[in-house]
Amino acid sequence: MDREQQHVPFNRPYVVGPEFKYLADAIVRGHSAGDGHYTRLCSDLLQQRSGASSVLLTTSCTSALELAALLLDIQPGDEVIMPSYTFVSTANAFVLRGAKPVFVDIREDTLNMDERLIEAAITGRTRAIVPVHYGGVACDMDVIMDISRRHCIPVVEDAAQGVNATWKGKWLGTIGDIGTWSFHETKNVICGEGGAIVLNDKALIERAEILREKGTNRSQFLRGQVDKYTWVDVGGSFLLSDLLSAFLFAQLEHMDDITRRRKSLWQRYDDALRPVSERLGLDLPVVPDGCVSNCHMYHVRVRSMEERDAMIADLRKRDMQSVFHYVPLHTSPFARGKGWSDYGLPITEREWSRLLRLPLYPELQDEDVDQVIDSVIQTVSTQVCS
Repeated sequence: MDREQQHVPFNRPYVVGPEFKYLADAIVRGHSAGDGHYTRLCSDLLQQRSGASSVLLTTSCTSALELAALLLDIQPGDEVIMPSYTFVSTANAFVLRGAKPVFVDIREDTLNMDERLIEAAITGRTRAIVPVHYGGVACDMDVIMDISRRHCIPVVEDAAQGVNATWKGKWLGTIGDIGTWSFHETKNVICGEGGAIVLNDKALIERAEILREKGTNRSQFLRGQVDKYTWVDVGGSFLLSDLLSAFLFAQLEHMDDITRRRKSLWQRYDDALRPVSERLGLDLPVVPDGCVSNCHMYHVRVRSMEERDAMIADLRKRDMQSVFHYVPLHTSPFARGKGWSDYGLPITEREWSRLLRLPLYPELQDEDVDQVIDSVIQTVSTQVCS
């Protein structure tokens, strides 16, 4: 069923209001390419709020990860440690440079990469560690950064889902050497397609500007630091259009309001499902001490893939859309073809097959949440008794 036809879609992109005014202003200003007025406003706001040394907007979180791989000079034969339970961009960014992803298993509670398994995966070819903050819930960054320091291996945080979420008071994406965020329409703060690279190592900022601007020193030229700009390094076209930045700026101005509404909906799910979860055999989200989630998603884990698929079908009959999430990368045809599938990842292989994501977006009504909850409880109760 098409999203527009469903009573309760899984996601609906949220417009806060000023987007239209800012888009019109960006058009009138006559600068629709990257690094215009609204790009600078977004970068400055994100830098101030997050405490990062530098925030550069990109065309997507995917391109931000690709830029990170360039910055770290990833070469053929290098290895990069990451979870298999993630979106393909986490791996592709490094595979494009010739690296091999080294997959480690996830924790059963948060579904984040198990920090206790990272050190055993390190070899003499390891060039980066890439934790993925699943659902806006932080990995244990204290342990990961300790491993990073002891082994002199940089950390690239994939915080695609983590804008305005924190670990021990620090924004996700600002703890490792490099961070990445997404503003895709499925995320909390959006502009359709967009992202950012977060630079926490000041030594990386100048080169990041060059790589992001097609390998030229144009940023220095625009600041009056050089009298002309030219080709000085490898690079790509990573700049977000100022039109999309104008849309994004409206969202960023209201991101705390967006987070509060999402938290209210998240809590409504949890308050209803937590008391019956043990009886129904449901595992619910875990937010460890030290984490402040941005409530990007609410998921339940049922007893089996068959039970999950039955729940998706039952919700669909009631005009409600629910979805599962990542198929583990090490089980994919591409990974198998490369010989990257021979990993012992029992938790990853078990948990992905029974996870179900429930609708969650700011315009979702409380009564719609209640209907989803009732459907979940009825469906699972029927299956438990059958």
